[in-house]
Amino acid sequence: MKNPHSASYYRILFRYADFFESTTVTAKLIFGSLERSGAEIDERAARLAGGLVGLGVNDGDVVAVMLRNDPAYVDIIQGCRVAGAYYCQINWHFKSDEAGFILTDCGARVLFIQPDLLAAISGAIPPQLRVIVVHQAQADPSDFETWLAAQQPYAGPSRTPRGHMAYTSGTTGRPKGVRRLPPTPEQQVLAAQVAKDALGIYPGVRSLLSAPLYHSAPSSFAQQSLLQGSLFVLEEKFDAETTLALIERHRIETAYLVPVMYVRLLRLPAEVRTRYDLSSLSFVASTGSPCAPEVKKAMIDWLGPVIFESYASSETGYITVMPPQEAARKPGSAGRPVGAAQISILDDAGRALPVGEIGTIYAHQPAYSDFSYHRNEAARRAVERDGLISVGDMGYLDDEGFLFVCDRASDMVISGGVNIYPAEIEHVLITLPGVADCAVIGIPDDEYGESLAAQVVAEAGATLDAETIRFGLSERIAGYKVPRRIDIVEALPRDDNGKVVKRKIRDAYWSGRSRKI
Repeated sequence: MKNPHSASYYRILFRYADFFESTTVTAKLIFGSLERSGAEIDERAARLAGGLVGLGVNDGDVVAVMLRNDPAYVDIIQGCRVAGAYYCQINWHFKSDEAGFILTDCGARVLFIQPDLLAAISGAIPPQLRVIVVHQAQADPSDFETWLAAQQPYAGPSRTPRGHMAYTSGTTGRPKGVRRLPPTPEQQVLAAQVAKDALGIYPGVRSLLSAPLYHSAPSSFAQQSLLQGSLFVLEEKFDAETTLALIERHRIETAYLVPVMYVRLLRLPAEVRTRYDLSSLSFVASTGSPCAPEVKKAMIDWLGPVIFESYASSETGYITVMPPQEAARKPGSAGRPVGAAQISILDDAGRALPVGEIGTIYAHQPAYSDFSYHRNEAARRAVERDGLISVGDMGYLDDEGFLFVCDRASDMVISGGVNIYPAEIEHVLITLPGVADCAVIGIPDDEYGESLAAQVVAEAGATLDAETIRFGLSERIAGYKVPRRIDIVEALPRDDNGKVVKRKIRDAYWSGRSRKI
């Protein structure tokens, strides 16, 4: 861990402080055939901020965004910074119940949304919420471009820049909105250094994002890329060969990819993979999903030592970085603390555990300001112990300070970099006709890291089948939350308190695997 009092550490801070004082222009954006200069983005952001203020958005208010990757997302990210508003990303796969809860809970004043997504959730939109549609006919006064062109640039007092408001969850089934306090100037500088170490973002970088912006880590990557970089290339959606072509065409230096993308890249024919010049690439950032050691090794064998993994959460921010040079020596590790991050492994009584012993992971990253769970202070208090935060992950530190994540006390599943909360699925599953009991877990998946499996107990006299259950779930929740595997069983293992013992269910699937969740 870096010593925050060392001379070299302060030289880094002064370098980034000078950068923040001198930089005024956003990175250039490329999206398909569209190219937009940083000055154009800044001008659009000022107009968007002026429009938001005209709609009554005050300093610290929330703007909701339900979009696929799109240039308008960049306008909203930058415009919200100028307006001093949080932007709350909503997963565009969500159905009415899921999106409606977040729209109501976050208290958004404005919603930016694409027309087909609007049609899917229209019944769940709070009546007072102003809706602005992206990519509708230009003649429609509710269209984003028409609306934006009519706005005057914001010219009021400077507002405090804020970032995204991510929704996350644990075992309650309902997500919680993570709102950070505005960062201090010192924290902005520290966060920029963490972005360099964990995401490969630094002044002037040429970066590429293929992952969806509604996720927290890609959103952070985009914010820092726009703030510090010279070029930001955004893909509408990931395509393996297109990603390689973009890296070559734009001499990309840093890319954000997740393990499921690695698998698809590695499945390209050898003649396709060798067709592109990837020599400009020096950093591939990955977080949010564990990478199988054999997949990481194959990527490093192909691209060289450029694959960096991080351990992070919406609550803690980036805590560790695993450099590729250590991957073979420490397979399965999430790395060591990044910046001035602190990690403690504690038992249930809050006592520090020795090296190698598994306990609950608690951490603190001083580069980020404190946070609250919107409208849920009790939940916020529950995750903190002596200034350290835990999201329920279990793990241990080795004798060199490398973190190994072994389990998730919250039972959260990470599939292809997406956080999925089994309790939310179980709450729907148990309401389906004929279902008496159920449990949802994560099981091994060579492509996605984990996929969902459900064990279902039928009511007496009822006949259940997997396809009927999938159909019932698909009408209520997003498709990626519907378990791939559904087994009808006689009973679920329970402890003396009546709680399902998911470890016993998972063990049957993870037995014999070198990496366990």
